[in-house]
Amino acid sequence: MAGLPDSLSGQDVGFVSLSSSVGNLSFAYLTIKDRIPQILTKVIDTLHRHKSEFFEKHGEKGMEAEKKAISLLSKLRNELQTDKPIVPLVEKFVDTDIWNQYLEYQQSLLNESDGKPRWFLSPWLFVECYMYRRIHEAIIQSPPIDDFDVFKESKDQNFFESQQSIIALCTYLQELMKTIEDLEDNQLKDEFFKVLQISLWGNKCDLSLSGGDTSSQKTNIISSLEDLKPFILVNDMERLWSLLSNCKKTRERASITRVDIILDNSGFELITDLVLADFLLSSKLATEIHFYGKTIPWFVSDTTIHDFNWLIKQLKHSNHKWMSKCGVNWENHIKMGRWVYLDHMFWTLPHEFSAMSQVAPDLHAELQKAHLILFKGDLNYRKLTGDRKWEFTIPFHQALNGFHPAPLCSIRTLKAEVQVGLQPGQAEQLSASDPSWMTSGKYGIFQFDGPL
Repeated sequence: MAGLPDSLSGQDVGFVSLSSSVGNLSFAYLTIKDRIPQILTKVIDTLHRHKSEFFEKHGEKGMEAEKKAISLLSKLRNELQTDKPIVPLVEKFVDTDIWNQYLEYQQSLLNESDGKPRWFLSPWLFVECYMYRRIHEAIIQSPPIDDFDVFKESKDQNFFESQQSIIALCTYLQELMKTIEDLEDNQLKDEFFKVLQISLWGNKCDLSLSGGDTSSQKTNIISSLEDLKPFILVNDMERLWSLLSNCKKTRERASITRVDIILDNSGFELITDLVLADFLLSSKLATEIHFYGKTIPWFVSDTTIHDFNWLIKQLKHSNHKWMSKCGVNWENHIKMGRWVYLDHMFWTLPHEFSAMSQVAPDLHAELQKAHLILFKGDLNYRKLTGDRKWEFTIPFHQALNGFHPAPLCSIRTLKAEVQVGLQPGQAEQLSASDPSWMTSGKYGIFQFDGPL
C-alpha cells in the first residue's frame, strides 16, 4: 500500500495535522472541531426532513432506513467529538479494502504507545476524507434509501440562488461565440485569460467551507475581474496560453488536443468550468475535454455525474434564451463526444496524487494522454502537494513529489493552510497585512507545472 512516498523520506516535511497546532487553534483543528460536526448535524437534519418522502416511496422500510442512517451518523458525530479511535469501514464497497489498508498504514506511522489513529491525532486530509466516506457508509448501510444524496439540496440551492450570475455568464459566452472565429490572437488570448479567471473565482463557492450554509454567487463575476487581479498570488496564465496556442498551431488535421478538468464544486463553480470548456472548444485551443467528478457525494458540494447531468438539464429547460442555448450546446458536446464525463474511486480515497501510479495505475495512464490537466479547487491542491507543511518558497514541481502525468495547472482560491511556489518574502508580507490570507478564499492561484 502506498503511504509516504520514498522521495520524502528523510525530509522534515510533515503532514498538515491537527494536534501540532491545537495550542493556537489552527484552521485544520477548527475544521474538525467545529465545522465537521456542523456538517454532520445538517446531514442528520436533512434525513429527518425527508422522512415522509422515504415513507411515501418505501413504506415502513423507508422509515426504518432513515432511523438507521441517523443512528449511524449520530454515532459518527460522537466518535469525532470525543476523539475516539478511527475505526475500519465495515460495509463492503468498491473501495473498502483500500481504505482499511490506508488506515493500517496510518497506524503504522504511530508509536506503539499511541495505539490507534484518533480524530485529533491524525493528518487533517486523512481525517476529513474519512469523515465523508463514513457519511457514505451510513447511507449505503441503510437500504432502500442507499442512493440518497444528503448534500443534493444544498447543491441545488447554490445553483438557484446564483441565477443572476449564471445568466450573466451564459450571456457573455453566447455573445462571445458570435465573434470568436474573427478574433485576432491577442484578442483571443485576452478572452482566454478572462474565462480562466471566471473559473478561478467560481471556486470561492464552496459549501464544505461554509459548513453547508449557502455560498451562492450573487454578483456578476465578469465585472469584478479587473479588481480581483491583485489577489492572484501565482499567475501562470501565460504558460497555459503558450502551451495551448502551440498545440493549436502544430495540430495536424486529424490529431486532437485534449484538456482534462478535474472538477471541484457543482452549482455556480461548475457553470464557470463549463464556460471555460466551451470556450476551449470554440476557440480551437482544445478539441476534446474530459471532466472528472466524484463517484459518491463528497465534501458537501463536489460534483457527481448526477450533479453534472442535472445542471445541464436545468440550463437546457431554462426560460432564459442564453441559459437554454448553453444547455443545448453542452448537451450536444456530450452527444458528439467532444465532452466526456468520467469518474474514478481514486478521487474519493485519502491518498495524495503522487501515489496514483501505484494505487490507480489505470487513472494515471489515462491522465497521461492529456495535453493539459486543470485541477480545480483546494482539495485537489492539498492532494497535489501531499497536504504537507512545505516552506512557502518550495517550487511547485518539487511539492508534486513525482506526480507529473502531463502538464498540469492548479486553479484554486486559498482555503487551506498549504501553499508553495511563492516568491521570497511574499507569504510574510501577506501574513502581516492579512493574517487569514491562506484560508479566506480571497486569494487565488494559477500554478503550472510542465516543460519550460
